[in-house]
Amino acid sequence: MEYIQQNFNVNFSYGVFFSSNLFDPANTCLSSFLESKAEPAFQKKLLVILDGGVVAHHTNLPQQITSYLQTVRGFQLAPEIITISGGESVKNDLPLLFSLVDAIDKYGIDRHSYVIGIGGGSLLDLVGFAAAVSHRGVKHIRIPTTVLSQNDSGVGVKNGVNYKGKKNFLGSFAPPAAVFNDAVFLTTLDTRDWRSGMVEAVKVALIKDAPFFTWMEEKAVTLTAGDMPAMKELIYRCAALHMQHIGGGGDPFESGSSRPLDFGHWSAHKLEQLTNFELRHGEAVSIGIALDSVYSFLLGWIDESAMQRILTVLKNMQLPIWHPLLEMQDGKPSPVIVGLEEFREHLGGQLTISLLRAIGKGEEVHHIDLDLLYKAVTICKNNQ
Repeated sequence: MEYIQQNFNVNFSYGVFFSSNLFDPANTCLSSFLESKAEPAFQKKLLVILDGGVVAHHTNLPQQITSYLQTVRGFQLAPEIITISGGESVKNDLPLLFSLVDAIDKYGIDRHSYVIGIGGGSLLDLVGFAAAVSHRGVKHIRIPTTVLSQNDSGVGVKNGVNYKGKKNFLGSFAPPAAVFNDAVFLTTLDTRDWRSGMVEAVKVALIKDAPFFTWMEEKAVTLTAGDMPAMKELIYRCAALHMQHIGGGGDPFESGSSRPLDFGHWSAHKLEQLTNFELRHGEAVSIGIALDSVYSFLLGWIDESAMQRILTVLKNMQLPIWHPLLEMQDGKPSPVIVGLEEFREHLGGQLTISLLRAIGKGEEVHHIDLDLLYKAVTICKNNQ
């Protein structure tokens, strides 16, 4: 038998920049990055895809973007800034996905050029996927505009859209060329998006950083009330922990079944779907964190004091810790809990759920005791 083995590594590198008033002419954060990538022999192109919800609060933004990017040396801005709606619904719209691919084609965005997505996590997921499947991978830049996208989804390597009711069924691992977090966009978020975005910081602290969790305990009330300096610190620390995990020698493209950063997410994904995404992602994750933390307590892994600390932080952030869909429905199993098999399928291979050995220390299991899980549901309900 003849046999040839091929092995190679691909190095990915990208930065997350923290700034304010990104498109102010005096702010060179974005322009300096782009000009560092310019080529003397030819002009590269830029295509901007913008969240309409952001424009509603920042009405001069398209004009500011145009004025700013037209002055960047070595780049040509596409004649159209594409504005689309944000929110989870855009990830359910396959014609919209292909319209973005058509725009990449129409404006000649090649593999040397950049697609710039500006918006919340759902829009960035969609734009990143459209870029990833065009020309086998066009470079994309993310400018997240929500707490959730600035501290979690926007700084990672995943992109995707929903398909047949399954979250992120179609997707790619395509790291961004860079991420630019602009704190000004946070000033116009509604209270639900402000609060729900914090839960990913709770998640990553619970599995990786006990002192960070203690800091959030102390700051939860003022964070919820809109303390911007505290929020900027939360976003920075949360983003740093996520990036350390992705680049820390683990499994950045998730080729295995281990997903520690999915703590609290197995039920959250199903809750989002079952509520037609009326629950924000962060709200669903808050419920999932509460459920898995209580389950960890029932296993004897964490004590009651630790469990109550977790529930109290979530409640002080004015986030939910229970939903009726967690309970049995007319004697039938909870539709959320039935979703465990879908989560296993999403992971590939065996079921792998992250639980807590202690605040700051996650551990994975491959089996869930359904009787204990329903007990955890009841405890969450009674602690609302």
